[in-house]
Amino acid sequence: MINVDPPTGNYPASGGSSTHNIVSESDSRLAFKVKSSNNNDYRVRPVYGFVDAKGKAQLVINRSDGPAKEDKIVIQYAEVPAEETDPMAPFKAGAQQGEVIVKLTVA
Repeated sequence: MINVDPPTGNYPASGGSSTHNIVSESDSRLAFKVKSSNNNDYRVRPVYGFVDAKGKAQLVINRSDGPAKEDKIVIQYAEVPAEETDPMAPFKAGAQQGEVIVKLTVA
């Protein structure tokens, strides 16, 4: 299981950036994949990555200038062995154990 801190992103309509931590509650290493409901206005880094057991990884969400509306980022995750080097591999194979949703709000 993972959590995201902070669990929401708030941006001005003119655009902005926020930094979030993907925090693992798992005793195993996890791979993650980030999906957006609005790829026109949002860019995320990284799109794929790893979180060590009980560790955390940083996620940066950038919003460009655009009309205000409710959007979301979905972070899918899957348990991976310590020797896995490609964070995309488990998702290409159809592995997904859960997901967390980050609500994005524009004021």
